[in-house]
Amino acid sequence: MTEFSLRLEMVKTAKSMFERGYSSGGAGNLSLKLPDGNLLATPTNTSFGDLDPDRLSKVDMNGNHLDGDKPSKEVLMHIAMYQQRPQAGGIVHLHSPYLTALSCVDGLDPANCLPPITPYYVMRVGKLPLIPYFRPGSPRIAEELGKLAGEHGSVLLANHGPVISGKNLREAMFNAEELEETARLYFILRNGPMRTLTDDQVAELEQVFKGKM
Repeated sequence: MTEFSLRLEMVKTAKSMFERGYSSGGAGNLSLKLPDGNLLATPTNTSFGDLDPDRLSKVDMNGNHLDGDKPSKEVLMHIAMYQQRPQAGGIVHLHSPYLTALSCVDGLDPANCLPPITPYYVMRVGKLPLIPYFRPGSPRIAEELGKLAGEHGSVLLANHGPVISGKNLREAMFNAEELEETARLYFILRNGPMRTLTDDQVAELEQVFKGKM
C-alpha cells in the first residue's frame, strides 16, 4: 500500500472506532508502519472522529518528528512495541469503556488480566499482561511495555487502558474489538458462576494457532 492509502486507512479506522464508542474526545492514539520504515501516528490532542490525513504525524523509529502535526506524547510506547515485536505493523491504544474499567479493577492477575472465557480471546490475543500505573506519557510505560512486547501483542496499562498490536492496523483493530468484547463478557459474568476454558483446552488452542496470535 502507498503512504497515501495508509493515511486514508488510519483516518477511516479511527473514525469507525470513534463512532462505536472506543474513543472519546482526544483520548487514545493509533500508529502504523510505513513502507519507508517510519511510523504514521495520530497527532496530539486530536479526536479519532475527525482526523485529517494530510496532518497525521510522521516519526522515525527513534521518535524524531519528521512531518505533520506534533505526535501524541505516547508515541514512545508504540515505538517500544515495534522495536520488540517486528511482526507488528499497526498499534491501537484505546480508552474503551470495558477495558479501561478492567484496568481499574483491583487484584488482577498481572500475567493475564482476563480469564479464558472464549476460544477467540485465546486464539486472537493469547494473554493480556498488566503494566503498573505510570502517568500518561511517562517513559516508564515504554520501558515496561518493551519488556513484555516480545511475548505479548497486547498489554493493559493500569488505570489507563489497553495497547494492542496486529500485523497491520486492520488486524490491530480486530484484536482490540475481541479484547473489548471479552472484557464486556467478564463484567457480565464476574458476579456469578463463570465457566472458563480448561488448561487443556487453552493448551490445544495455543498449539493449533501457534504463530497466529
